[in-house]
Amino acid sequence: MGRIPAASGAATVGQGGTAPVRVVLAGAHGHGWWHLANLRRLHSAGTVEFAGVCDLRPVEGLPEGVEFSGDLVELIGQTGAEVTILCTPIQTHADLAVKALRAGSHLLLEKPPAATFAGYERIAAVAGETGLACQVGFQSLGSEAVPAVRKMIADGGVGRITGIGAAGAWERSYPYYSRVPWAGRRLLDGVPVVDGALTNPLAHAVATALAVSGAGIDGVEVELYRANAIEADDTSCVRLRMDDGTAVTVAVSLCADRRHEPYLIVHGETGRIRLTYTEDRVEIGGTSVTYPRTDLLENLVAHVRHGTDLLVPLERTAGFMRVLEAVRLAPDPLPIPDRFQEVGEERRVLPGIAQVTAASAERLALYSELGPPWASGVPAAGAGAGRTSEERHAAVTGTAERKAPTGPPGLAGAGNRPPEERRATVTGTAERELPAGPPGSAAETVALDVSGVRVAEYVVRAEVPVTSSPRPYLHPVRTLGGTAVTEAAPADHVHHLGVSVAVSDVGGTNFWGGRTYVRGRGPAWLGDHGTQRHLGFSWRDPAGFGESLAWAAPDGTELAREAREVRATELDGCWALDFSFTLTNLTGDPLPVQSSATKGRAGAGYGGFFWRAPGSARDRRVFTEDAEGEDAVHGSRAPWLAMSSAGWTLVFVQRADPWFVRAVDYPGAGPALAWDTPLLVEDTLTRRVVTVVADGPLSRAAAAALASEVSP
Repeated sequence: MGRIPAASGAATVGQGGTAPVRVVLAGAHGHGWWHLANLRRLHSAGTVEFAGVCDLRPVEGLPEGVEFSGDLVELIGQTGAEVTILCTPIQTHADLAVKALRAGSHLLLEKPPAATFAGYERIAAVAGETGLACQVGFQSLGSEAVPAVRKMIADGGVGRITGIGAAGAWERSYPYYSRVPWAGRRLLDGVPVVDGALTNPLAHAVATALAVSGAGIDGVEVELYRANAIEADDTSCVRLRMDDGTAVTVAVSLCADRRHEPYLIVHGETGRIRLTYTEDRVEIGGTSVTYPRTDLLENLVAHVRHGTDLLVPLERTAGFMRVLEAVRLAPDPLPIPDRFQEVGEERRVLPGIAQVTAASAERLALYSELGPPWASGVPAAGAGAGRTSEERHAAVTGTAERKAPTGPPGLAGAGNRPPEERRATVTGTAERELPAGPPGSAAETVALDVSGVRVAEYVVRAEVPVTSSPRPYLHPVRTLGGTAVTEAAPADHVHHLGVSVAVSDVGGTNFWGGRTYVRGRGPAWLGDHGTQRHLGFSWRDPAGFGESLAWAAPDGTELAREAREVRATELDGCWALDFSFTLTNLTGDPLPVQSSATKGRAGAGYGGFFWRAPGSARDRRVFTEDAEGEDAVHGSRAPWLAMSSAGWTLVFVQRADPWFVRAVDYPGAGPALAWDTPLLVEDTLTRRVVTVVADGPLSRAAAAALASEVSP
């Protein structure tokens, strides 16, 4: 795969005598944490001056000099902000955008621009009156992949375009819908929200397909469904009739078994183009190229200072708002009966939904035309009217030998039905879609499989508070039998993130999360939290990956670079996670690694590879080859350590460091890099931990045998 380098001639704002642009952020929680991280980065680079934050809740760890207020207009006036980032609940966008513009501030407006088309028009009118810029936060439209695909189309690379199909299938757990009052709502206190799969978490699929098409919309067909007990759609599709005669379809769901990267297919008479927009990757004719992406705030700053064209001006999102309005006015989503779902303790799954969305993109068809048993309407042309809905579903998802018919139906078949039959209903979900992007980007995951069994997911870009020291982590990790053996952001320690590399103090920066221990004072909030930023993968396969990361201080200064390798290996009846990392010091001086214990807090030597297990696990036990219980194994240098419960056992194997162990208050363990003495990294630091993941409780003899088998 080739990667095209970013253009080297881009202007650097804030250098060469140009004053940095003063920026304030409205809405610092949730997705706002991503903007906080990006503001820190650009402030450090001299591109912007991070001037203030507006929120109704306190925000911990803000840099010195950043003002805080609950009144946006007042904050803009106090700080003289030239740009406001608006990242508040959807239903507040229109009112707050108008206030910010009238206060004299340009806007970076998170998507969707508004909850109604009328709200969008209000914002557009005030932007026109004031002459101020409004950029919309569709990050995928900042990618050079989009104009590259449009040029391929214009150059006739795949012949005449017959249609564009987009597909996206993600997973969301139950807490996702209860995290904020507006999550998964169509209305809140009578005010439109429209927080469904098509309009918020997977809105980029719609916006990117429209950007690639470039045509106007003549007609919209919508089908909305819901598996979860919510108001809005968590599974939905739309077909647009464009004014150039082509069809554009988008089929999405938040009820998949795992995250499947969303993509779109451009169908041409002589070929096709595939754009995986979260990865900026374009495939055509057997070649694959990954394109650079411009940060939308940097682009807006360049527009304010130098007149650079906006990448996503408000007017460019009018087509998307037409789709949102059609979703808003559609009947309520149709509930999907439980018998068609896998209803688990953590989330609901629609079996085969990724294949159904893929079939929609291939055939430009709606769900009702593809025939999954939970969808209403008639089968698509040629799908076989004589078959049952279950047989049609099996054909589409590949669960039966019969193959689904091929050939895009275009708009045929659906157009003869009345609108009320074509528009099924659904309920909603919530969240901001976060494609791969600039530092701090969230929610991209990589799966690890063992012989076809999904055993772990690796969160590459985590959407967590700055005070949790954002970093990649593994969660959920499961036994071969499907039992979860990790926990992320538990109430007792919200900065514990599944399996990760977390260190409380590297060169004065907190890469563990939470408060920092200060000698003679105790734990304190110091605003010293660092970030482990994903830079790229050197290799990937179904069982593992190699990754490069940057360890950055709060001001963006890189302290170290990490090379990480993670691999899942099958054993007899269980599996092992092989996790190694090498940290390279970039400071030019010895880099001190400390723990709370090295600063005077006895026994708190945590820091390094750390595994947070589920706090709900019963009958917890920790032991080594010759010791039993937390007090006995904590601080020991045994070659292996086992932690078990009624449902699982973890056997950790390494020979470099003492063990940090907790089992009573919560279950967690890992080697301690700086148990009671600071560790100075002159050049590089390398560690490797192999963890056996087994179903059920294991005996000491069984754990010892497995430890011997995987010993690094």
